[in-house]
Amino acid sequence: MFMNLDYTIFSVEDDTEIAEVINLSLRSQGFKVFSFGSGEEFLGAIKLKKPNMVLLDLMLPGVQGIDVLKKLKSDPDFRDVVIVIVSAKSMVQDRIEGLDLGADDYIPKPFDINELISRINAHYRRHIQSSIKDTSNAIVIGERSLDTDNKVVRYQGKLVDLTPSEYKVAEMLFVGKGKVVNKSDIANEIYGETADADKLKKQFRTIDMHIKAIREKLGDTEKTFIKTVFNAGYRID
Repeated sequence: MFMNLDYTIFSVEDDTEIAEVINLSLRSQGFKVFSFGSGEEFLGAIKLKKPNMVLLDLMLPGVQGIDVLKKLKSDPDFRDVVIVIVSAKSMVQDRIEGLDLGADDYIPKPFDINELISRINAHYRRHIQSSIKDTSNAIVIGERSLDTDNKVVRYQGKLVDLTPSEYKVAEMLFVGKGKVVNKSDIANEIYGETADADKLKKQFRTIDMHIKAIREKLGDTEKTFIKTVFNAGYRID
């Protein structure tokens, strides 16, 4: 979905409704999300692909979540994977046990989806910060720059806190500086192609919100950096 963005989240949740809410909410933030209904299914999947983060329910059919956690943290290949427990087992002792076994965070059910997204974004930002390397492969436009190697944007030398979707939009604008970037191209890049006119309208509205957020974070209050091109899209001169 996102060119050169490979932050993958595995969600291990046997409640299909909760799994769907998590899946849709995190995908809307730009994350790659894969859902698994059991510990066995998840353990089979990590043999094929290593995720960056695991959202782990403790009460699962078959192999229990706590056993999945122990297995991950005992394997050197997976010790750097962020483990966020999302569980109805909300007693203090349950939290202590999970964190003592190596979980990075513990979110009790029922949870507020906005808090879940905020917590996950916080872990994602730490991942970006720790993975930043020295590079000169940056597109600099005045006080603002976009580093395509590290997937970060800076304003006046400071890192700008963008969501994955916001970064993708910013990247398309920076890379295409001087040219109009059509909303349809942005929608195709983020959401994939669709022939559904209603769905496309919703995607366009979401893109407008991304642009608004990016402008605020880049200090573009006068809308002179990212310019709106009527009935087309956006452009950075």
